[in-house]
Amino acid sequence: MVTPTHHRLSKSGDVPNQAENQRLLEESLQAQQNENRRLLAVLLNSAEKFKSCSTGFRFSLTRTEIEWLLQVLNDVRVGSWIALGSPDLERENELTLNAQTLPHLQRMELAGMFEMFFLNAVSGAG
Repeated sequence: MVTPTHHRLSKSGDVPNQAENQRLLEESLQAQQNENRRLLAVLLNSAEKFKSCSTGFRFSLTRTEIEWLLQVLNDVRVGSWIALGSPDLERENELTLNAQTLPHLQRMELAGMFEMFFLNAVSGAG
């Protein structure tokens, strides 16, 4: 969700071939996002990841898959926060909820919830 144009090669602008290098950075980031979307679809459509059990289904991931998924979820969370205007959510009235902002807030919070779930699973706390 973080747009490739959000990232800057340099804050100072003191980079040789600034425009060309910025374009290459943005293309690389877009390619990575496209690959993440493809891999996420493969992961979620993988029958061996979902095993039937007595309480429903068990979703199994390797540690490497969890670490990758944490990166994807963080991109969703940060991208949603940026889409909301990068508000300070601890300050009252910093964010106005409406039909345009609510989906971004929901995605941000849901991604954060899943991040905490997976971090707890990896650390053994959950």
